[in-house]
Amino acid sequence: MPDASPVTRPHDARPPARGEGLRLALFDLDHTLLPIDSDFEWGSFLARKGVVDAAWFARRNDEFYEAYKAGTLDMVAFLEFSLAPLAAHDRATLDAWHDEFMRDVVEPYVRPSALALVASHRDAGDLCAVVTATNVFVTARIARRFGIEHLVGTVPEQIDGRFTGGVRGEPCFREGKVTRVTDWLESLGYAWRGFASTTFYSDSRNDVALLEHVTVPVATNPDATLRAHASARGWRLLTLFDD
Repeated sequence: MPDASPVTRPHDARPPARGEGLRLALFDLDHTLLPIDSDFEWGSFLARKGVVDAAWFARRNDEFYEAYKAGTLDMVAFLEFSLAPLAAHDRATLDAWHDEFMRDVVEPYVRPSALALVASHRDAGDLCAVVTATNVFVTARIARRFGIEHLVGTVPEQIDGRFTGGVRGEPCFREGKVTRVTDWLESLGYAWRGFASTTFYSDSRNDVALLEHVTVPVATNPDATLRAHASARGWRLLTLFDD
């Protein structure tokens, strides 16, 4: 699998000039397009394979996941934990495990309702991107599975093709999502104000900063905190799946 990057774009693609009515559609991934958390599931997958100390890793994975849901996640500590297994193995081995992860863990949860939502924006000619806190090694192929060519996510540092366990740039988390999307748009020659509309779909309280930054925030399969926040502001509520 080629190296994942925070921004992917065909070399021959050219953005249309501002003022042509282009719309921007951004999608969170975990519990938004997928009814699972790919970061948590990747860690659980590694534990089941015996790649990490299963009992310790599962306990810490659970603790970080509960903190994320509660809105109290220490992202620096979590990334130190979650990226360590990438640094411990060569890329070929990691890619082979990721093939298995996509087949056995992710694919069963790719739902027609989520695919249809993405297709509705893609078919309308909108500029689409997945914007996720989960690292791009885990999520690049998932974004492509949904037919989304652009990915803005947390980027694991690499040196000479091997992960170091560190992070390149700002993590794509909370207010960092706004920063990272702004940088991505600028790399394409866009500014937020240049779009006819900007939409973001997310389930999480952790994404309020980006939801408040767009013109069309959509609380999608929202957690209780986000549901209350969205209802108070009159945001659209969307349920893509029941589980």
